[in-house]
Amino acid sequence: MSISFEGKAILVTGANRGIGQALVEEALRRGARRVYAGTRQPMAHPDGRVAPLTLDVTNAAQIQAAVESVESLDVLINNAGVALYDDLSDRAVLEEHLAVNLFGTYGVSQAFLPALTRSRGVIVNNVSMMALAPFPFTPAYAISKAAAFNLTQSLRALLAGKGISVHAVLTGPTDTDMTRGFDIPKATPESVARAIFDGVENGDEDIFPDPMSGSMAESWRSGAAKVFEREYATLVAPQLVNS
Repeated sequence: MSISFEGKAILVTGANRGIGQALVEEALRRGARRVYAGTRQPMAHPDGRVAPLTLDVTNAAQIQAAVESVESLDVLINNAGVALYDDLSDRAVLEEHLAVNLFGTYGVSQAFLPALTRSRGVIVNNVSMMALAPFPFTPAYAISKAAAFNLTQSLRALLAGKGISVHAVLTGPTDTDMTRGFDIPKATPESVARAIFDGVENGDEDIFPDPMSGSMAESWRSGAAKVFEREYATLVAPQLVNS
């Protein structure tokens, strides 16, 4: 299912920098009617279509306040994330990653589900190539992104009957604060944001928005894991009908 962003209301979490900031600008460029910019700290934007939201995705009260202030919603982009170097020796680091990258995505998605059901809307979860294979210096991040990817696949199957499309973004190295210090080829946040919107517009379930991730797109889409996902998804519809 393909969509247009013209005239839509869009919420981007983690909107203050990097890919999130680029997503806000790309939404405006594509004619969004309203862009809700969720950030942990207050922000301002010169475009009147941007509505800043104080939104820490680990804070249930702030999530609920955001729901109450958003009049309608067509597209939710779960972009907020945390990435720390670790070696899995400290459980607290793993729990911090899971709190933001998994449960933050889950909590915001569940909170806005009624609005997205009314609009037959779209959920976009910015996960990572590390959801498929971990980078050894950020294993807690990779674990949390693998869980977030599985969450995305599960929501995709469970929400299809409500007319909600769910997309995963498997981002590769991007020139943001998160990859500072790595001397490797990186995509720009702006190019990644454009590719994410293009992928949603084209109806791609899994979006590979940069050269490194794009090199594995075809093998993923035709691989055994994707075949199993599609087969399992066919089991959901009869259960929804009978429930």
